[in-house]
Amino acid sequence: MSRPSLMPVFDGHNDVLLRLMRGRLQPEKAFLEGDNIGHLDWPRMRQGGFFGGFFAVYVPSEELGVDVDTLMTRSEYDVPLPPVLDLGPSQRVTVQMASILIRIERASKGEVKICRSAADIRYCLDNGKLAAILHIEGAEGIDPDLAMLDVLYESGLRSIGPVWSRPNIFGHGVPFRYPSTPDTGPGLTERGRELVRACNRLKIMVDLSHLNEKGFWDVARLSDAPLVATHSNAHAVCPHSRNLTDKQLAAIRESRGMVGVNFATSFIRPDGQRSDDTPLEEMIRHMDHLIEHVGVDGVGLGSDFDGATIPAEIGDVRGLPRLVEAMRRHGYDEATLRKLCYENWINVLERTWGR
Repeated sequence: MSRPSLMPVFDGHNDVLLRLMRGRLQPEKAFLEGDNIGHLDWPRMRQGGFFGGFFAVYVPSEELGVDVDTLMTRSEYDVPLPPVLDLGPSQRVTVQMASILIRIERASKGEVKICRSAADIRYCLDNGKLAAILHIEGAEGIDPDLAMLDVLYESGLRSIGPVWSRPNIFGHGVPFRYPSTPDTGPGLTERGRELVRACNRLKIMVDLSHLNEKGFWDVARLSDAPLVATHSNAHAVCPHSRNLTDKQLAAIRESRGMVGVNFATSFIRPDGQRSDDTPLEEMIRHMDHLIEHVGVDGVGLGSDFDGATIPAEIGDVRGLPRLVEAMRRHGYDEATLRKLCYENWINVLERTWGR
């Protein structure tokens, strides 16, 4: 059987909506026509085989007053946690970013679809469309009564990470700390537990990336859905607080869940450094470890495009075929490649959403 020239890729995480919100160009025009800024736009996605993924709505924190890039070049570092954000400004940014994706869909003339089911994703795969999942990364825009959750759900929200790497009313995120375990603070608050229960009722996926270890186990006890970390790596390979321990990976496997391999170099490299001089073989070490501990049906890609320093060998989304070829050279057969690149994501979403 001949090898496909371009492997389809469904991706667990990107921050293009934040980049577009901060840009000077009209967001939908910049994305659909291509602006060649950052890692992602629709023309470059097509060149790289990227047909879909989770589009994060993320409310940025104020500057910390420290040079994070310099800090993360040290042999050990601990980036301070940003302060709690206020609800009002967070809601305004959340609505603004969600509206960018909605406007992209409207302006695309059918080329982009906000997906609410696994069937929607399969339709996009079969018809050359972009499958976009509206995702919340850090629930600062969700009010204590969860009214905004209902509004966002009706707008297409199907995935939510209760926290980013900072505290909020729902729980505690892990700091960017190396070396460190993910056991860095308290677990979910009572409001956080209510959020998880509400997501289970609505069939919204709960994303465990950025959640600390106690919060992870709180979700594991509460949730009746597969445990999913959209963009996290193996702590045994890189001992960073953002990565998952083997015990956590075993729980994800038991739940028939999923881990998306993060392209951020500080979570890949054994030395925890933020440097694009990171060989693709280092990423594949994480894939091997995750496959060993979660299973070949529970591993995918979670790039963090437009939100991280990624290996120079990838560069931007057009470099995905180079990653796929490195995986192929490593010994992954075509059936395994299809699972890692897109099939596992579609299947876990079907198990989570119930359709």
